[in-house]
Amino acid sequence: MNILVINGSPKGERSNSYQLTKAFLEGIKQGINEKNKEEEVLVEEMLVNRLNIKPCLGCFSCWNKTPGKCCIRDDMEKVIEKLLWADITIWSFPLYYYTVPGGLKNLIDRQLPMELPFMVEREDGIGNGSHPSRYDMSGKKTVVISTCGFYTAEGNYNGVVSLFDHMCGKDEYTAIFCGQGELFRVPELSKRTGEYLTYVKQAGAEYVKGGIAIETKKELNRLLYPKEVFERMADASWGVEKESGKKAPEALTFTRQMAALYCKESYSGKDQVLEMYYTDLEECYQVLLGKEGSEVLTDGFLTATTRIETPFGVWRSIAMGEIRGDEALMKQLYKVKGDFNLMLNWDSYFGGNNTVEKKKAQKGDRDKNSKETNMSLMLIPWIVFWAVVSINPFAGSLISIFTCAVVPLLFFRNKKTIYDVLSGTLVTGLSIAVLMGGLVRILIPMSYLTFGVMWTMTCLVKIPLTANYSMNDYGGENALDNPLFMKTNRILTFIWGILYLLTPIWTYFIMGTQIGYLTGAVNSVLPVLMGLFTLWFQKWYPAKVARGD
Repeated sequence: MNILVINGSPKGERSNSYQLTKAFLEGIKQGINEKNKEEEVLVEEMLVNRLNIKPCLGCFSCWNKTPGKCCIRDDMEKVIEKLLWADITIWSFPLYYYTVPGGLKNLIDRQLPMELPFMVEREDGIGNGSHPSRYDMSGKKTVVISTCGFYTAEGNYNGVVSLFDHMCGKDEYTAIFCGQGELFRVPELSKRTGEYLTYVKQAGAEYVKGGIAIETKKELNRLLYPKEVFERMADASWGVEKESGKKAPEALTFTRQMAALYCKESYSGKDQVLEMYYTDLEECYQVLLGKEGSEVLTDGFLTATTRIETPFGVWRSIAMGEIRGDEALMKQLYKVKGDFNLMLNWDSYFGGNNTVEKKKAQKGDRDKNSKETNMSLMLIPWIVFWAVVSINPFAGSLISIFTCAVVPLLFFRNKKTIYDVLSGTLVTGLSIAVLMGGLVRILIPMSYLTFGVMWTMTCLVKIPLTANYSMNDYGGENALDNPLFMKTNRILTFIWGILYLLTPIWTYFIMGTQIGYLTGAVNSVLPVLMGLFTLWFQKWYPAKVARGD
């Protein structure tokens, strides 16, 4: 397959539109490789700003004096050769004054030698009259990729659509028009723009397999950021004060752009004040997060809810994705004082997009695909065993075995872990031991010991036991890459493990008394207290690390 890319941006390879084009090309290559590994893909790229293409003279020599040949001898001859060579032509350019850049318009005008002078009527109803192609162009495909500086592409590409409708025919080409194109050059926004480029790549793969899927088209048409957010970021990006027109400090411009990403749908019910103190610059700014939006304060400061003390370069590197914020915090490259909840929910507050809607969609996907783990399913066999076997060993063992058989049926809604499987196996084994005449006073303490060993040993593996379940509340499996989350869970898993390693001691003695049948109830008190401790520790420990204590 032969692919020609005509890059019409004066910026050439630095073009924002070209980023989309590269992603689309990667997708095409991937799609062809998946479809037919034997097919060779040849790509030729032509940068209009490096070509010598003069404006059309309107002399019509290419129609009557030298049919098919322009009287101007320049690089347009090579362009026509490549247009005839290509199976797919990708036109890549930014929107300039509601149409294509001037240099590209010259190239388009100079395609006249490719047409015959005779008048024909179009079958697609575009315009009034047309000219037939001099060459057989059947089977050739066209893709148009463009970005613009408006918050949306909708309503701003009428001129481009009209132009390519006339050139290619209505609905005879594929277009990807993306608003907010300038954001693709902002490293701090690479998370969102990278997500969009992923969909562009996916579109390229689907394109060569038969057509871009409806869901992919929806993602391509979705705004990078809401109108209000984009316009605030765009205003801040110029780095000048609105009132005076003077250049603003770099850190202030950066803080204003960050504040523009505030998602007011995540408003917590009370105003919060985020104070940014850039230690190396000795500059301090506050971001007031309110119900109606955010505001950057440069003086007249309020009492800070959360204060971040950081070198400017560190925080900027985090924003650019060069270093992870959680890793930088563990290395104490910056400190956080005050309410740490803002940090735990940072993506919700500064996701910059329709965060609430996206979370609902993600939750819907999780519910649909049954991806979340559930610690209750791991605990149920143990709780049942401890509660009923001490009351009636025979009936309790049967109930425990039945429970272990039923619990796996609940996994159609949840993601199973090795600890779910291991718990069912161990409890079944202990129940069978009781039925075979094993001493309950020995087996029940042994069950607590076994449970404690299972918890404690996971402190030595990559993912401690609690992390497999608590990750659901911290972004899913992405939380497993967070060193602070992992360390917190490793400590908690160890403490829980120690509790259950000690539980057999008093359990053995309680079972030797008249209230032995209440062993399960007695042993439920400490776990309840530990649960309260866990809720406190999950907030206290990360905040302690963040303060640098």
